[in-house]
Amino acid sequence: MAVPLADPAASKGPGAQGTTLRGLLASAQATLRARETALVLIAAVMGVLAGLAASFMSAATQWMHEVLFALAPGQRLSSSGALASPWLILVPAAGGAAMGLIGLALKRWRRRSFVDPIEANALHGGRMSLVDSIIVALQTMVSNGFGASLGLEAGYSQIGGGIAARLGMWFHLRRNDLRILVGAGAAAGIGAAFDAPLMGAFYGFEIVIGTYSIPAAAPVLTATVMAVMTARVLGVHLEPLNLPLDVVLKPLDILPILGLGLLAAGVAIVVMRLVTGVEFLFGKSRIPVSLRPLVAGVMVGGLALYSPQVLSDGHGALHLQVESAVTLSVAIIFGFKILASALSIGSGFRGGLFFASLFLGALMGKLYGELVAIAWPGLHLDPAVASVVGMGALAVGIIGGPMTMTMLVLEMTRDLALSGYVLAAAVVTSLTVRESFGYSFSTWRFHLRGETIRSAQDIGWMRELTVARMMRTDFRTFPQDGTLGDLRAAVPLGAARVVALVDQGGGYAGLVRVSDAHGPDHDPAAPAAALARQGEAMLLPAMNVKEAALAFDAAHAEDLAVVDDRNSRHLLGLLGETHVLKRYAEELEKARKGLGAEE
Repeated sequence: MAVPLADPAASKGPGAQGTTLRGLLASAQATLRARETALVLIAAVMGVLAGLAASFMSAATQWMHEVLFALAPGQRLSSSGALASPWLILVPAAGGAAMGLIGLALKRWRRRSFVDPIEANALHGGRMSLVDSIIVALQTMVSNGFGASLGLEAGYSQIGGGIAARLGMWFHLRRNDLRILVGAGAAAGIGAAFDAPLMGAFYGFEIVIGTYSIPAAAPVLTATVMAVMTARVLGVHLEPLNLPLDVVLKPLDILPILGLGLLAAGVAIVVMRLVTGVEFLFGKSRIPVSLRPLVAGVMVGGLALYSPQVLSDGHGALHLQVESAVTLSVAIIFGFKILASALSIGSGFRGGLFFASLFLGALMGKLYGELVAIAWPGLHLDPAVASVVGMGALAVGIIGGPMTMTMLVLEMTRDLALSGYVLAAAVVTSLTVRESFGYSFSTWRFHLRGETIRSAQDIGWMRELTVARMMRTDFRTFPQDGTLGDLRAAVPLGAARVVALVDQGGGYAGLVRVSDAHGPDHDPAAPAAALARQGEAMLLPAMNVKEAALAFDAAHAEDLAVVDDRNSRHLLGLLGETHVLKRYAEELEKARKGLGAEE
């Protein structure tokens, strides 16, 4: 009788089965990483998840608006004519109190700062926490749901990027692939919320990935399309902007439109500075950090007594303003909305200025169009056209991404000719802000924290390549008070290129070239310190490769010593300029090809 063969894995017990499963998982991960189509499949799954998350966030905050502000089902908060009751001005204050309590809880149980998709791609190779992203998304929902003058965009991009990072790290994607996937996740979240796949894709390229590239196109577009389709299935759909049917753009209209781009740049800088100013004033006040959102909520609620258009992100109000006539109320709402948004962010509410900048831009454009009509009657610029152009231009000044905002206008208006004028204004705004200010809102806030990020382009590898990693520790030392004859005896010609001099306490005192020490023109009885160079030019272990290269250039040196700090001058190693430049070029090429260290 035949004896059945035993399963090798079963015969070796549960441990062997676990090893087999891990092996299969590792094999599957390796296969996925080796194929470009696999990244697209992961992006598709991630896009569906991001679409689900964005749809839930939109539905939940709309429900909060309806309950907290006594709105009719489906009615937008910012499109309501007035608050149902004066007591509703306290709702933003209640939201501020909730944000204060959340802040206290996070300070106790989760003290680390949260990494957003831009920072993750610029500094961390795409690595970010899904748990942190969920917390940020919930904070934006609380802020927006209680009427703070902010949008949910920060939450949309955060949750999309967090889902993408979690999937990418689970599959052990390479650094560049993980960065692309995080950009696709953020793009998917934004695209689903705005029902705009093209805008979402360009948001991923321009703002989160930091560059356009062919390898990134397929996963980013796949993610945004899948997210938008998922959101549409769930009923998330934004109505297009309805422009007057008699709007005709003339070639000369480009002149006032370019002027509008310059104005948008100025307003964008003012808004960003105002947010910083509010933060500074709150910091100088004696109001506890946990109570600042409550105080700001009271102020925002007071502004809402004039018009609810200053509340939330302004989705409903945007349609009203584009389609209505210009009145004094437009200027008042414009000023109140800027103040309300600055108070909301500056006090500690969570949210973004993406849609708020669109709404502010629409108001700015209407006012500008009316002023142009008064000042130059022959050069008439339709207020509706100016409103749409201003919407895109101001958003570019604050958020960045000229093509992102142009695609958004195209998808909202379905007007290709108008989108061209928006792009012209957006280019003027972008150039002016970058030349005169240098930052978008997100990178400006990084700058205030001491970071040097100006875009999402990957500079994390540069920070990781430090002097401590590049220096060599097999160096030769010699006493500072020794003679050249002693140095020649201790270090024969050819044994080393340079020798580091140290004082009696072991502190660094300069470098001596061995070839110079063996020169026939030098007296053997002369002190070795007489030939010492770079006694004050030193490197620190934490310096990155770029900082090291600048130090070599400033010192006009081929070799520099590495010390623990400039006071004790304890010698740790030596580093050559040639080696630094070689490593920099190697890592730059790896980053360009996406062959960086696996995370």
